[in-house]
Amino acid sequence: MNVYPRRPLFNRKPQSNIYRMFLWVMLILGGVWMIQQINRGEIKPLFEPTPTPTRSVNSFLLEGDANFTAGDVGAAITAYQQALEENPNDAQTWAKLARIQAYSSEFLILNEEKATRLTEALESAKKAVDLAPEDSYVRAVHAFVLDWNANSLLYPSDKVQKFLIDADQEALIALNLDNTNTLALAYYAEISLDQQKWDQAQQYINQALAREDADQLMDVHRINAYLLESLGDYNLAITEYDKAIAIEPNFTFLHRRAGANYRTLAFAIANREGVEAARPTYEKSLEYFEKAARINEQINVQDPGPYLSIARTYSQLGEFFIAARNVQKALEFQPTNADIYGQLGVIYFRSRNYEGSIFSFECAIRGCSGDKSCQGRGLLKCNPVAGPEFEEHTIIGLPIAPNTIVYYYTYGSVLAALSRPRDNKCGDAMQIFGEVRAELNANPKEYADGRDTIINIIEAGETICASLAEDGLPSLSVEEATSTPQAGTSELTATPTP
Repeated sequence: MNVYPRRPLFNRKPQSNIYRMFLWVMLILGGVWMIQQINRGEIKPLFEPTPTPTRSVNSFLLEGDANFTAGDVGAAITAYQQALEENPNDAQTWAKLARIQAYSSEFLILNEEKATRLTEALESAKKAVDLAPEDSYVRAVHAFVLDWNANSLLYPSDKVQKFLIDADQEALIALNLDNTNTLALAYYAEISLDQQKWDQAQQYINQALAREDADQLMDVHRINAYLLESLGDYNLAITEYDKAIAIEPNFTFLHRRAGANYRTLAFAIANREGVEAARPTYEKSLEYFEKAARINEQINVQDPGPYLSIARTYSQLGEFFIAARNVQKALEFQPTNADIYGQLGVIYFRSRNYEGSIFSFECAIRGCSGDKSCQGRGLLKCNPVAGPEFEEHTIIGLPIAPNTIVYYYTYGSVLAALSRPRDNKCGDAMQIFGEVRAELNANPKEYADGRDTIINIIEAGETICASLAEDGLPSLSVEEATSTPQAGTSELTATPTP
């Protein structure tokens, strides 16, 4: 009888499996490796927060809009550039960036800085057109930026005309794509105005003003104000600037434009009735400039523009001490800006502080450094321990050009008029007069209106130097040698366009 062993129903004898053992070994080794990598920082644990939270493109755009509304155009540009780093193919964002870059050029003083910023704006606008050539808004902004590049202070006349022709074509394309585009209508009006097509400019700005969204667009009222200002309707221009300010209350450029219109009205009153009769109107202009300065202080924007406008106004009032203090305040923001030294020199000259004007003009024209940089700001010498305003700086002189020639011929005249046998400055004066004559001869069209006045001024200085060479005595007084139309009283243009 065969008896089979009992089957292990409940206690099965363990058996080894080589595949299972291999799997367990691999899992253990993998776990050890992962722990080592985590300890080294090469593998991050799941759900660990990132070091810097990732922002959406829309948040950058909202930040840019908020900064623009606040008046901080520099921060607005940065925010839009960050948005484009996240989404470089958004044509609308490129166009908005181009518009802000163009407007930001109004907050710059030097022509070189303005030209650089406007070139950047043009590059952004072209990028937008490349991405969306059929977008009416994109084409309109491109036209606007081209028009603002058409600045005779930045480029020769042939290039200015090329910019205007291209701007005209872009505006027409924008209107063909959408003839209800309010901004395109307004920008075309500005382009027409810069081409001196007055009736056409009036026609298109009227169409823009008739649109329902016109009261929400600062550009429309700004351009209408520019047209009225160009036609000499300064009171109506101020009203339109006020409407633009109501839309963008922190855009200090608009405050300065309204103030400049009040100053123009005041200057006319002063010529007819005297300075005291014009004082209330001058004070109205100062209110706008001071408001711009307060806005910049609140948002921590160091813009010298409002202080220079205040200085020009006080200079017209004959209050040169406070005018000089405001220019010195502007120099605290930009202590290496040669143009501001030139403006300070003009104010010293008009206040008959001829000796003091020499230091400022030298920094503006020839450049300066060390103690001379402080003397150019009206200080006795540099002393960094006394504060940052007493620090030394290196200033690079300005080349002679239509907007700087006043510094040249006024400086030369002062040097000649103050020359004496034992302190003869005629060598420098005659060199400057030679540079002025060369500039007048090289660019006759640029100086068609003021050439005779400038020639009379430098001839007076040359006469002084000639008399010193002959008998050692100056033939003219300082006042006679430097009699020039009130230097530095010209108004700012409404926009960077001619």
